[in-house]
Order: sequence, then C-alpha cells, then structure tokens
Amino acid sequence: MKRSIWVAMTMAVVGTLGVATAQAEVKIGVVSMERLISESPQGKAVGDALRSEATAKQRELLALQASLKAKQDKLEKDGATMTADQRSKAEKELRDGSRDISQKQQDYQEELTNRQNEELSKLQNAMVGEVQAYALAQKFDLVMASGVVFASNALDVTAAVLGQLQAKAPAAPAAAPAAPKPAAPVKPAGGK
Repeated sequence: MKRSIWVAMTMAVVGTLGVATAQAEVKIGVVSMERLISESPQGKAVGDALRSEATAKQRELLALQASLKAKQDKLEKDGATMTADQRSKAEKELRDGSRDISQKQQDYQEELTNRQNEELSKLQNAMVGEVQAYALAQKFDLVMASGVVFASNALDVTAAVLGQLQAKAPAAPAAAPAAPKPAAPVKPAGGK
C-alpha cells in the first residue's frame, strides 16, 4: 500500500512538472491594433487619402454656400426694386438652394462615413494578416489584440509588427535632384 501511494505521489509530481514544462514552451504575444492602424505607413496613407477626399467635398460645399450667400445678398440689396414675381422667384431659389445644400451635406456625411468604414475594414484585415504572418514566422502560439486587461511589455509585439509594415511600405518619393549646372562653354581648339 505504501508503495502504491508513493507511485501515485511520484506520478502527480512528474505530471505537474510536465504541465509546467509545457506551459513554459507556449509563446504568447500581445499587439495593439489601434497603434498599428494609426502609426503604420499604410494606416497613415489611408488617413491622408480620406482627409483629401473630405477636403475636396468641403470645398465643393463651401462654394455652393458662397453662391447661395451671394444670391441672398443680391436679394437683400435689390429686393426693394424687384417686382413681386421676381422677388418670389428669388426667394424660392434661395429656399431650394438651402435645401439642396443641406441634402448634399447629409449625403456627403453618409458617403464619408461609408468610405471610412470601408477603408478601415480593409486596413484592419491587412493588419490582421500582417500580425498572423509575424506570429507564424516568429513561432508564436498565441497573439492577442483585444480584451487584454494586462500584458507586460515583454509580450508586446506591436513594435516588431510595425517595423515589418514600415519595411513593406513603398518608399516615400525622394526629393527631386537639383538641376545640373550648365557646363562651362568649351573653347574651340586653337581659338582665342
């Protein structure tokens, strides 16, 4: 009986050591997807493109508002000298213009939101693929992104993945070289 207790205890200790050894071999990492999206060249390019689109639409809306304001100023200035029909027509144009601008603003906002969601989804998919490629190459067993309450900096692989993303990004265009200086005129041989 003593022998069977001894064997059971030995097996329990060996089993515990085996579990501890197996746990030590698991490689776990943590990545900040928000940081990858905001700091990667790919994320910055998407942000710049969306801002550029937004700026163009803003200019268009501002031009329409300026045109409507000019019509309103003209009505206020010339309203006293207009016929009732002319004044009524001008007021209707102002109301229609104001309604059109409001509708365009709403359409623009909806379009911008849809574009942001579309581009963010593509970017997130690319970031997940990059994290997966990094995890496979570095032989990680688990890489977590969301829902992590605490992780030591030793587990954070964000900087390494960000480095890979930066290496894959197309190089920024180099500054154009300065125009070469014209060569000094060649003096003809034997000439003065």
